[in-house]
Amino acid sequence: MSIVAKVIAQSDQASRFLSSAELAKLQEFFSSSTARVSAAQKLAANQQKIVDEGSKRFWSQCPNTPSNSGNPQKTALCQRDQGWYIRLVSYCVLAGNSKPLEDIGLDGMRDMYVSLGVPLANLKLAMKCIKEVALGGLTAEEGALAAPYFDQLIRAF
Repeated sequence: MSIVAKVIAQSDQASRFLSSAELAKLQEFFSSSTARVSAAQKLAANQQKIVDEGSKRFWSQCPNTPSNSGNPQKTALCQRDQGWYIRLVSYCVLAGNSKPLEDIGLDGMRDMYVSLGVPLANLKLAMKCIKEVALGGLTAEEGALAAPYFDQLIRAF
């Protein structure tokens, strides 16, 4: 749920108009809309480049990992997931909250990786590399909007 829908729903549930604080929160959200859309567009347009460069950085720091085992299927699956996380971050940036990440159930995702034998420390490092590359392609304002959601993913793993 976007910040707009959330604020309106809370106000409606209480059978009241939006408060000054809620209106200010919405104004702040709306004032960053151009940067939000731009960040999402850049993440989408550069997703493959971000994954490729992030993977290279990760492999230079952690060469012995399932995604770099020489098995093209494992590499493709890991990189597919990385692209998916970039997409989820872009959804969060547009929504102005972490609901898209929460909806997928980060705990469940972590448990899935554990059951597949994927070292969580490696996944965490890979996501840090993806974040670095992604933020490098964004302005400071766009990066400030996206970074908290990458950080949430990193903490989850």
